[in-house]
Amino acid sequence: MQQQDFSSTLRVAVVGASGYAGAELLAILANHPSARVVALFGSSKKAEEGAPTAADLFPRFEGTAIGALKVEPFSIDAAKALELDAIFLATPHELSHEVAQSLVDANIVVLDLSAAFRLSDRAVFEKNYGFAHQHAALLAEAAYGLAEFNADAVAKARIVAVPGCYPTASILAIRPLVEAGLVDMTRPAIVDAVSGVSGAGRKAEVKSLFCEVSMQAYGVFKHRHRPEITEHAGISTIFTPHLGCYERGILATVHLELKPGTTDAQVRAAYDAAYAGRPFVRVLKAGRWPSVAAVERTNFCDIGFALETSSHGTHLIVESAIDNLVKGAAGQAVQCMNLRFGFDETAGFAMHNGNAVAGGVA
Repeated sequence: MQQQDFSSTLRVAVVGASGYAGAELLAILANHPSARVVALFGSSKKAEEGAPTAADLFPRFEGTAIGALKVEPFSIDAAKALELDAIFLATPHELSHEVAQSLVDANIVVLDLSAAFRLSDRAVFEKNYGFAHQHAALLAEAAYGLAEFNADAVAKARIVAVPGCYPTASILAIRPLVEAGLVDMTRPAIVDAVSGVSGAGRKAEVKSLFCEVSMQAYGVFKHRHRPEITEHAGISTIFTPHLGCYERGILATVHLELKPGTTDAQVRAAYDAAYAGRPFVRVLKAGRWPSVAAVERTNFCDIGFALETSSHGTHLIVESAIDNLVKGAAGQAVQCMNLRFGFDETAGFAMHNGNAVAGGVA
């Protein structure tokens, strides 16, 4: 892992540094040429634990500048005292909702990895997250941080709602076809997606135990990410998530009914137009399909598709693969930070032979 350049001018902090997404943020930011991590925050329990260092929690950071930083209990006053340019909230939805307004008012750019500001409809938010949204104005101004579509909004935002991992994989597969007018909008998109166990977070839970984890569906018809996919993909969605027996990564299989006469060439043209010049989306050649292994520990989304026309209509199967902790969380957040502060979009990601690897993770 490279040592940070402490002459950098962008001052950032990470809240929730003890979680999986927090650790990925540290790994990427450790290699960022224009950002300096000046503080790490966790829960109040960290005070009782004696404020462990990042290296105590994640030994891979041993011997690095970031590894020596202590994970202190978070408070708004502590954050304000740091003269931050940006802060990453890898926190529960409730905490992000509670503190974001004060941070924005202190002229700190907020990159929120929770779902607190992803849904524009407050009623839909309350139904899915169990509490009423109290910050209507901030919710209205939040930029949805899917960089491939909202780069201009992100570049001007005071608060960025970093998309969820399942929505990222799903929306990147669906939205170019909806925007190109190729989809039969009377039929829902059907999304079946499998995530590695890290998607459940770094908490003790029986179904996540080594001897208990099993491939199975959950949250059928009621998963919180369903309305996020529907809103930002632009089409009604039936979404079924699955827990996979592996550490990290998402593979999403999407079924779409296309308008009669739609051709394979039109589908490919829609993807090519959407992702031309976008460094982190790779549309695969015909006959090739995405895999979790190909995107693990990178900020890439790989997309593959096949179309079949029959007497029943024109059916498309499109698959996308991402690393849920990188493109689905920390990598996407850093990508948005880069856009917001005018850095190269790939800054912080080691580019080797065309692969954007999350620095220090491998």
